[in-house]
Amino acid sequence: MLVIKDLTKTYPSGVQALKGVSLEIQPGMFGLLGPNGAGKTTLMKILATLLEPDEGTAEMDGLDLISAKAETRKKLGYLPQDFGLYPTLTAAQMLDYFAKLKGVIDKKERRALVDVLLDRVNLSAERNRRLGGFSGGMRQRVGIAQALIGNPELLIVDEPTAGLDPEERTRLHNLLAESTGENTVVLLSTHIVSDVSNLCSSFAVIRGGQILAATSPDTALAHLEGRIWEATLPREQVDGLKASGKVISKQMAGGHARVRMLSENGKPAEPFVPVTPTLEDHYFIVVNQV
Repeated sequence: MLVIKDLTKTYPSGVQALKGVSLEIQPGMFGLLGPNGAGKTTLMKILATLLEPDEGTAEMDGLDLISAKAETRKKLGYLPQDFGLYPTLTAAQMLDYFAKLKGVIDKKERRALVDVLLDRVNLSAERNRRLGGFSGGMRQRVGIAQALIGNPELLIVDEPTAGLDPEERTRLHNLLAESTGENTVVLLSTHIVSDVSNLCSSFAVIRGGQILAATSPDTALAHLEGRIWEATLPREQVDGLKASGKVISKQMAGGHARVRMLSENGKPAEPFVPVTPTLEDHYFIVVNQV
């Protein structure tokens, strides 16, 4: 289990990126969901031993991740938000290079490992293709492959699907789901709600460097059952909407707005109807403090 207690971090510019973050994360895939600038990447970098916190602790199965950096890196796989690739290297050469960095010295062992990794991320046919010609999704798959070297006990993946088309996002979702070992903690940082709903058994919402909520998708949705209402209204009616509920979200299209509301006491107004809650509803309610 990964236990994070009271992590704080303020940058020299004065920006307080983390404000006493505490989490307990069981093996499996855990989502860290929040808008850009929420503090997700700062937390990822601290856990990946790339950044020192001002205060607080992070331990996994008795190992101090902050002070015992060398030991932590042996257990760690990390895909940063901006994963740099050497465009003139092939996929096989790049993974061979990372395997060397992670201590795989024997050439035959590295070759076998690279073969397994390329097959795992469905890039065996592209092994001798230069990375400069890879699509964004293919680059991310190479990034996942290098993060899996050494069968890490802690796998940190920062915004892996940002900028990907729907097909590549689905492919990466499947890859991440298949890469989760029984005793592996996978920490997935994202601002895309569907990443969490498709992959994670538990998650937390972070904003302004603070954890606002930590739960499971099933629990979050059960809590909203019977409380979410929706109506499609003319644009001019939206701003003057008078109802007994609270607006969760508004989506404009063709001169009309699809409005979703939270109401504790039945129908908030005409012509609202009850709808099935989504994880996006939970996210907007928490982040915007509806």
